[in-house]
Amino acid sequence: MKPKRVWTNWLSGVPYGKRLVKLHRWNAWLLALLALTGLLLFAEPVRALGAGRVWLKEGHLWIGAASIVVAALYLPLLPRHWKQLRTKPAQRWNLGLVLFLLAGWIVTGMLLWLVRSLPSGWGNAALLLHDLFTWVGVPYAIYHSVSRSRWVKAVQSHPENRVEEEATEAGDVPPSEPGRIVQMLRNAPISRAAFLRMAAGLLLVFGLGPSFFRWLMTASDTGGAELERLAREDANRMLPPPVPSAESNPPLGGGGQGQFRVYTVTPIPAFSSEDWKFALTGLVGREYAWSWQQFLELKRTVQVSDFHCVTGWSVYKVTWEGIPLKELLELAKVRDEAKFVKFYSGDRVYTDCLSLEQARMDDVMVAVLMDGKPIPQQLGGPVRLVVPQMYAYKSVKWLQGIELIDKEHIGYWELRGYDNDAWVPKGRAQA
Repeated sequence: MKPKRVWTNWLSGVPYGKRLVKLHRWNAWLLALLALTGLLLFAEPVRALGAGRVWLKEGHLWIGAASIVVAALYLPLLPRHWKQLRTKPAQRWNLGLVLFLLAGWIVTGMLLWLVRSLPSGWGNAALLLHDLFTWVGVPYAIYHSVSRSRWVKAVQSHPENRVEEEATEAGDVPPSEPGRIVQMLRNAPISRAAFLRMAAGLLLVFGLGPSFFRWLMTASDTGGAELERLAREDANRMLPPPVPSAESNPPLGGGGQGQFRVYTVTPIPAFSSEDWKFALTGLVGREYAWSWQQFLELKRTVQVSDFHCVTGWSVYKVTWEGIPLKELLELAKVRDEAKFVKFYSGDRVYTDCLSLEQARMDDVMVAVLMDGKPIPQQLGGPVRLVVPQMYAYKSVKWLQGIELIDKEHIGYWELRGYDNDAWVPKGRAQA
């Protein structure tokens, strides 16, 4: 059957009520899949899947596209559906809220998909709103599913599907007076069904309320309080701590503006200054293996730069203190045959690579301080790479090894589909 014939049959061949019921079911399944894949994308074990996480993200995007199609199919039915509910204000409120949440998810999801071509700041706003719609929408969908379940309806002695009931009602004929009386009695607030719905709502509020409150406090924090929390929870034991310069403390940039999100492909490692080493090797005239104490004796500089994640969020005006990478390369006396610089994370899994030209950019830094304080363990401390003009997956966390090589190395995320040259668009990089 040709696609045009399928579309024609859907518009004219399928009864209105059945179309409404089908769209309701499709939307419910798609919402469940979107919620599941979205939550899995931020689960710690899933982050370690590597390529599997990339496929999961692609699946989330395709499910989102399918939900847009379902919404488009519903739009022609909306006026009639809305008219049918004119005597049912509670159901109108429900429909309005569901449509609002769907529109919010779709718009913010599309903004995140297009984030690389959008002005700076849009990514943070889109991600925050997408999270907010999720915090509100997923619990409401659970409550809606429970309260409209057959079990609750059986208690209410009203087992038929409410969407089917709405679809089969005569849209232009108001209910009779006896019908209104029965409806009022059916929806009495003291009914067992109403009690069960209230109980389900309270369980969701008390079960998810504390987590939502913590997210809300984190989302409203510009960075200071969250960094203090990360510092308190830091499992690194690096002694002595690095002493910040006058430009770092207080931070030259005034302190990072925005909220870091902790992503990692491995369990977060912890380090001790007793056995920590930093290696510089490969195609160089002189190799180095610094201890923590020796590494702190290297001359450091301070810079202020923005930090952009490929997933859409950014932190602006972060003050970094560390050793410019080009100065480390000068110390090592890079040989002529060296063309690329490979970076090794202390998690012993993550690697990445820059061309020698990229590595010698003025703002590429091996950082040991952030906003005048040691870099927290969860944000890549004690030492991390900072490449401000590229997306953050190039800024290797827990950096412990640098190797000069003659052939390009394909990094962890690049092997899984990310761009090798991860340039931030000029408009975002210069914000």
